[in-house]
Amino acid sequence: MLQLNFSPFPILESERLHFRALQQTDVNEIFALRSNPELMQYIPRPLVTNLEEAMAHIKMIQDKVEANEAINWAVTEKGKDKLISLIGFYRTELDNYRSEIGYMLLPEYQNKGYITEAIQILLNYGFGQMGLHSVEAIIDPRNIASAKVLEKNGFKKEAHFIENCFHNGEFLDSVHYSLLKKHHTSK
Repeated sequence: MLQLNFSPFPILESERLHFRALQQTDVNEIFALRSNPELMQYIPRPLVTNLEEAMAHIKMIQDKVEANEAINWAVTEKGKDKLISLIGFYRTELDNYRSEIGYMLLPEYQNKGYITEAIQILLNYGFGQMGLHSVEAIIDPRNIASAKVLEKNGFKKEAHFIENCFHNGEFLDSVHYSLLKKHHTSK
């Protein structure tokens, strides 16, 4: 069975990005991500409505890292400390050596290739350091941008589930993508 250990917290870097632990000082950016109806339209979770809820979200992420259950990174541009993205492995099936990747990016940083770059770094970490066999991503089928980014990173569409998620009084579809370690080309 897979064993996870995120201590010490792994600091990662790419050509343009720095990946660090989420901090309480990121509360305004977490609020901006999780309270934005446009950003959250494809994520079946409640909107954050105040800074206290944003702080609780940060604590929940930090607690999961400390418990070695999940890991998320605050992504910044190199040389800057402002969080522009949150990315990580949200759910890991230890028995199956499989984890789900998830990501969000502030609107002013979109369309610059940052998420594509960040996913590559996480795949390298997940397959190399965590020992994963496969990584999955579950998205809303209306989220065309996310589908393109996943496909650009080598993910394959595995399934389209019809109305399998109930959120805000309606049933939503979900599309499942995955990438096996043997199909990942490290960049």
